[in-house]
Amino acid sequence: MAKSFLEDKDICIVAYGETKIERRGGRSAYEIAAEVAEQLYKKTKLSPADIDGVTFTVPISECSNPFWSGYATEYLGISAKWLQTSDIGGASAIGNVARAAMAIKSGLCETAMILGVDAPSTQWRAYYGSYRNEFWDPVGVQGPPGAFGLLMNRYEHQYGIDFRGLGALAVAQRNGAVKNPNAYEKLRHKITIDDYINSRQVSSPLRLLDSVMWADGGNGLVMMKTSRAKKLGLTNRVYPLSYAEISNYDCANQTPDITSTGHSIVGPKVLRDAKMKAKDVDMFHPYDDFLFAVMLKAEQCGFAKKGQGSQFLRDTDLGPKGTLPINTGGGQISCGQPGLAGGGINLVEAVRQLMGEGKGRQVPNARNAMVTGIGVIPYGRNWGSANAMVLVN
Repeated sequence: MAKSFLEDKDICIVAYGETKIERRGGRSAYEIAAEVAEQLYKKTKLSPADIDGVTFTVPISECSNPFWSGYATEYLGISAKWLQTSDIGGASAIGNVARAAMAIKSGLCETAMILGVDAPSTQWRAYYGSYRNEFWDPVGVQGPPGAFGLLMNRYEHQYGIDFRGLGALAVAQRNGAVKNPNAYEKLRHKITIDDYINSRQVSSPLRLLDSVMWADGGNGLVMMKTSRAKKLGLTNRVYPLSYAEISNYDCANQTPDITSTGHSIVGPKVLRDAKMKAKDVDMFHPYDDFLFAVMLKAEQCGFAKKGQGSQFLRDTDLGPKGTLPINTGGGQISCGQPGLAGGGINLVEAVRQLMGEGKGRQVPNARNAMVTGIGVIPYGRNWGSANAMVLVN
């Protein structure tokens, strides 16, 4: 078996930063990036002069700017030897951890900052240009909610859905947001399964409480070689242990099973590379633009049997002290989704937990976490990019 490039634990995460999620906060992605960077400097006692590598998730609020990453690093006062922006959407957060690890291992940089910042509820600058629009527009499909409504319809036809299982997930994640001071304030109140069931349908059978809310915010990490972290006295470290990614899964198939995703490939692979099975995972932090996406990944990453994801969610304790803690900080659905920086919500919560800083929502004795990402949802098939990562402390 090929060796994972992360297996030796010679690259580590030494700090995380995260802003409070706001709705129409009025700040630019540049200003949000500065707040995240300031948190990271404070935790590590580093300065801009110590950072020589930066990777961004492309922000919706700045995606019309072809020089975004260069301007943003200048704004932060960083002179970078390695600089990149990833455009695989919600898969970019953990994808950038893997890319930063490779840059550090190859000598392109020594200390990398991984940033996801966006302000789409303040300023929207995206245009989703694609040949698929010719299929979306005539039938009135309106963005991701429409696409996920179609996916849910197909899955329900093939397997059935116990919506009280999705309701149990909604409740568990909202409980996490109540204890998360960085969650959008209007979402920091408890809900019940009946609240979920009775919430209005957005794109049948997709409900309002299945869905994320656009917001502004940011998050980030600092990474370096483990040997350097030891020299600097940075003792609270998290290690990316395995990673896998696939884009345009099954794209040559013109009549795919749209309920099947790339996570059926990358989920099992990261567990194999980490020498783990699903039952060994201490907590699961899946990208959650819609609850249905979490359910599908629970199946395809090996936690639930195919077609039984909703029953698994219904019958499993998903809280911090439960059988499988899921998105313990609320995830994006109960924190708000800061545009394409949303994948960092799940990633940062996993790192926070592994550093033992979950406070009122801490998972006891957390040793590892599985984190996933999703990038883009095209019409007529499942999401475009799928990735997964195992983190350990």
